[in-house]
Amino acid sequence: MSEVQEIVKLSAAQMAAKIRSKEISSRELVEAHMQVIESAEPTIKAFLKVSADEALAQADAFDQKLSRGETQDLPELAGVPIAIKDMIVTKGIETTAASKILEGWIPPYDATVIEKLKAAGMPLLGKTNLDEFAQGSSTEHSAYQTTHNPWNTDCVPGGSGGGSASAVAAFEAPLALGTDTGGSIRQPGALTGTVGVKPTYGAVSRFGAIAMASSLDQIGPVSRTVLDSALLQEVIGGNDRRDSTSIPMPVPALAQAAREGMKRDLKGLKVGLVKELSGEGFQPGVEARFNESVKLLEAMGAEVVEVSCPHFPYALGAYYIIMPSEVSSNLARYDGMRYGLRVMPPADVPQTAANMMSYTREAGFGDEVKRRIILGTYALSAGYYDAWYGSAQKVRTLIIEDFNKAFEQVDVLISPTSPTTAFHFGEKMDDPVAMYMNDVATIPANLAGVPAMSIPSGLSDDGMPTGIQFIAPQKHDEVLYKPAAALEAALEESWNGPIWQSMNTPWLDGLHK
Repeated sequence: MSEVQEIVKLSAAQMAAKIRSKEISSRELVEAHMQVIESAEPTIKAFLKVSADEALAQADAFDQKLSRGETQDLPELAGVPIAIKDMIVTKGIETTAASKILEGWIPPYDATVIEKLKAAGMPLLGKTNLDEFAQGSSTEHSAYQTTHNPWNTDCVPGGSGGGSASAVAAFEAPLALGTDTGGSIRQPGALTGTVGVKPTYGAVSRFGAIAMASSLDQIGPVSRTVLDSALLQEVIGGNDRRDSTSIPMPVPALAQAAREGMKRDLKGLKVGLVKELSGEGFQPGVEARFNESVKLLEAMGAEVVEVSCPHFPYALGAYYIIMPSEVSSNLARYDGMRYGLRVMPPADVPQTAANMMSYTREAGFGDEVKRRIILGTYALSAGYYDAWYGSAQKVRTLIIEDFNKAFEQVDVLISPTSPTTAFHFGEKMDDPVAMYMNDVATIPANLAGVPAMSIPSGLSDDGMPTGIQFIAPQKHDEVLYKPAAALEAALEESWNGPIWQSMNTPWLDGLHK
């Protein structure tokens, strides 16, 4: 194994430890990952924009601080590089949300999470691909390119955040940020064998996250280990006065909970197996790995009981009314008047503002975005608002009540993350409803605003990763990390190492220091 391969296969926490002991510099970490990106991108296509010069400059600035002894107050991950989903604005770096309508837009400001990463001395490797405006479950709806799953490049990496998940899975980045509206961090995590976390709604600032569905969107970590996600969420979490939905509460001790979980003692923990999130529609291999994980939780002392959440079967329908409704409102701002793409009408068409907006939106938005705008506009129209949008919000309330009742009985809920492993390109593109079904297990947490995490649960019979989802009560994100870290440690023992060691990575062959 080359030195570059050894470096990039470390966890982010291990990289951070080597930085603190001065065994490696932040610049060397960035350079190693840039080598992998250069080798992998022709195959994986995880990045829309690689910001090598900016990342190296940020790494050099951190290394200089470290040499002067000025890094004592920085977070543990200081100096470790990170990739950013292109749904999060970055000052001076093109941000497109993978849409033609924002092509060429250079934000004049940073999102709050980006400010925090920069303050922590974490270099930004670049912007990762996604389904346009985060609308999709496969990353096939990007206006620019299709991201491939590192486990099988004929398969999708999930979505919308397939770029961030693939970048981390392929060792192009040790960490990434994603956004999760209905499972867009967790579902790609399950399909690529990575850890994906959706924090409590409002626990991480959304200021600077391009809005898709404002009552559902949440920024969260993507990593290869539970501890790495805990450390990253501690960096990006906290109250932000610029986000009106931000929760005024301190960041929980997430890394402490993860490290406690690594001791693999879950005595006293009560785990609820969600009855409605299994069975029909779930791939046999997915269920088999899930059931094995349940037995491991029990072997570590957890009490596992079945819990019924009777309104969860209606979550998918409610979500696909509420989300498009918010999409239709949020995407109305992309009109060609102020920024982004502008397409003028042909000469024989009246040169009005209305016609310019129409031609701009026709050229700038892809089919899936147009579909959701139309659905949302219909649901919000006069005569249908109460019947559709109003009814969906009532179902949302019932789902929140289901969670509240469940958490009166148990500490944490579990389910498979995705009903299937990664599917082949084009397999579901002609059937939007089949594509939407990929989010059936992840959507309830977004509707209720509760925190949820997906970790790898093994490989299915087809050799592709599967995921198990943990869901905790609102504002208690730390509850996710202990059982997730415990299960991760138990699974690694049963696999004789991390799940990714069985992945074929030809793009790493021949890399050298």
